Amino acid sequence: MLFNSFEYFLFMLAVLAVSWGLAGRARLRTLFILLASFYFYYSNNHWQILLLLFATTVDYFVCLRMQSEASQTRRRLLLTVSLVSNLGLLCFFKYVNFVGDSVSALAGLIGFRLDWFDLNVLLPVGISFYTFEALSYTIDVYRGEIRAERDWTRLAFLVSFFPHLIAGPIVRARNFFPQIGLRPLLPRDRLERAFFLIATGLFKKMLVADTLALFADKAFDHAAEIGSLGAWVGVYAFSFQIYFDFSGYTDIALGSALLLGYELPENFRRPYVATSITEFWRRWHMTLSSWLRDYLYISLGGNRMKTRWGVYRNLLLTMFLGGLWHGAAWHFALWGTLHGLLLSLERALGIRAPRDGERVGAAERLLKGALVFQVVTFLWMPFRARGLGDCWTLLQQMFSFQDTTRLTNGIALAIAIVVLSWLWQAAAELTSVERRVQNAWLPVKAAAYSAVIVGVLIASSAAPRAFIYFQF
Repeated sequence: MLFNSFEYFLFMLAVLAVSWGLAGRARLRTLFILLASFYFYYSNNHWQILLLLFATTVDYFVCLRMQSEASQTRRRLLLTVSLVSNLGLLCFFKYVNFVGDSVSALAGLIGFRLDWFDLNVLLPVGISFYTFEALSYTIDVYRGEIRAERDWTRLAFLVSFFPHLIAGPIVRARNFFPQIGLRPLLPRDRLERAFFLIATGLFKKMLVADTLALFADKAFDHAAEIGSLGAWVGVYAFSFQIYFDFSGYTDIALGSALLLGYELPENFRRPYVATSITEFWRRWHMTLSSWLRDYLYISLGGNRMKTRWGVYRNLLLTMFLGGLWHGAAWHFALWGTLHGLLLSLERALGIRAPRDGERVGAAERLLKGALVFQVVTFLWMPFRARGLGDCWTLLQQMFSFQDTTRLTNGIALAIAIVVLSWLWQAAAELTSVERRVQNAWLPVKAAAYSAVIVGVLIASSAAPRAFIYFQF
């Protein structure tokens, strides 16, 4: 059930009608939304919902026991049970074939033939996200930052709440638990914000991301057959395709949650005008970035190492594993490692992200933002390519400057979308244009919503295209 499908529209209407009818009965309302979330996941995954229930139940009992356990050794043992349970499921379903193929390839390099039997393991949608949410809950209980939840349904609600279940944002228990069971409120400003987010998300996904996908797919899937112009357009098209696709999903998730009376965390904040790679990761997929920082980087020692090389090692390992989290392939690991190298280089050179509330001059923001955008765009190449060989082929095509691609109206449209999208992020960063759009005169907003609805209806005539992050 995709957010950009008519099926989800009907599902959301039914859930809203019943859940608001139960607004005065908190326990029953929570149970209903939980069952609706299970149905949402079941409609996509069927039997794989058992994995979600298993992970939730194991962490529920582990944390209850951990809460009452005084021995630190036994608490560590219980934490290990949770880590092995959650990461064991994730590693088996996501990485078993990758490890087998890599071992077989390595054996071949040294003269041994080792045929790996492909288990054809199907990756459960959303497992990377709900695994991280479950782990953050267990680790927070272990650290004493929150108390163990005694009501299984509340923990299951946290992990399986359908707006964020498939592709985030990754939700922390400490922020979400206080919202469960409260009487829902939906004043006019929140209602309008919810509609704005959903409309924006559908616009980003169906009208922008799916249009750019045509050019990105052609470049990355047929790298040897396109000219230099097509290669350049495809690379930049993917850079904004993945942004609009993923941030569009997040906008719909936040809007859907708001309609039900819940707040989810922000996940994107104009990442393509970041003035450094460090700042980029504070603006891109923010809930994953903070998760990796709080539960992996800090656990490795973070900045508390005796030498700066230890800090660089922690950055590289964190980003390497972050790359593998995105997909079981070496090109994802390379993408993460390259980001880790740049983060380490910025640390070595003393380049830092602006602190909260710290203003950056317009000229500096534009110049540095444009430069970082180029770097990030090139780094997306190993992320999107089907393998390192395809990535190298595409790179050769870009710099061959032997063009066989004509400047068609479609390519001109793709170039215009990329340029205008970056300029919009820059304008929104330097001015209050976004706030003015949200506070526009009602007839203007009504016309804008109508245009989006018409565009979405036209786009929906084709089969809905899955969101990119569903594969992770």
